Amino acid sequence: MQRNADRTRSRILEAATDEFAALGIAGARVNRIAEVAGCNKAMLYAYYGNKDQLFDAVFTAYVEAYLDQVGFDADDLPAYAGRVFDYFEEHPHHLRLAVWYRLERPESTRLEAVVAVNASRLAELEKARRAGRVRSDFKPVELLSLVQSIATSWSSMNPEFSAAAPVSRVRRRRAVVAAVAKLLDR
Repeated sequence: MQRNADRTRSRILEAATDEFAALGIAGARVNRIAEVAGCNKAMLYAYYGNKDQLFDAVFTAYVEAYLDQVGFDADDLPAYAGRVFDYFEEHPHHLRLAVWYRLERPESTRLEAVVAVNASRLAELEKARRAGRVRSDFKPVELLSLVQSIATSWSSMNPEFSAAAPVSRVRRRRAVVAAVAKLLDR
């Protein structure tokens, strides 16, 4: 019985990820998620509570997958930016989840997965800054924000501008890594 429950939870998370990425929290419909997952709404609610709690579960799973694949090294921010670029090129629906999270949850209770990763990265950057390994004219939060913005810049352009962007993924990635390296020049 447990195996079926795990499989059902997994199907619900997969269906919810697609639904939330496409439509956001407000636009997502629990009926559609349950239908795609092959279960009923009552089961979905039993496993995840309400729609907001389901989004939290989806977003937490995304954060964990992102962390596993991207990692973080305060001493090699250009390589980190390249991995962030690669991740979102390969998982554009995860970038959309992150955008929906920022748009629809600006004042909500913070998710522990997000709080923990931010605290860890900022602490690593502060340690590197104090040791003189990264620029000291930027606070860690400023530097991390700039690096992440550069890394996701190609993915978040408006369609009119992106039409002029280099088609080559390799070229776009190279630009991201080079821009972060220049940001770190003293």
